[in-house]
Amino acid sequence: MSIWQALAGGFVGTAVLTTVLRSATEFHLTRMDLPFLLGTAITADRTRAKAFGYAAHFVFGLAFALIYYALFAALGSHAWWIGALFGAGHGMFSGTVLINVLLPVVHPRMGTALSDSTTVTLLEPPGFLARNYGPQTATVGLIAHVLYGTIIALFL
Repeated sequence: MSIWQALAGGFVGTAVLTTVLRSATEFHLTRMDLPFLLGTAITADRTRAKAFGYAAHFVFGLAFALIYYALFAALGSHAWWIGALFGAGHGMFSGTVLINVLLPVVHPRMGTALSDSTTVTLLEPPGFLARNYGPQTATVGLIAHVLYGTIIALFL
């Protein structure tokens, strides 16, 4: 079990997570475009926002892989099912606290419950479990994060 294995797992896990979320968008299971969501925090340019968003998502994926690595090291085990549990917790955190509470506070182009007609935003607020982006968004996000955690565990 090494940091390099964790980073490799984080890269592959993020690629799988991103592919699952992008596929879900194409199959109309969700309207969430995570790279756009992240990228518009950096720029209002819609084309550049996706590029910045993909880069940010992979950086975050690698950072979370290091957190998973530390948790696995502390537990002394890296079984696939532990990775799946970490992924489930990560998915629940992302779908509730991160995008529903923290992101709207720092995102300059995301609407909030307090936005009115004088406010110009690029994005509607995600809502609890990102349900404003479709009823299946929470399920897809949870599955994608479980896969992410499982992949990191399998790389270790």
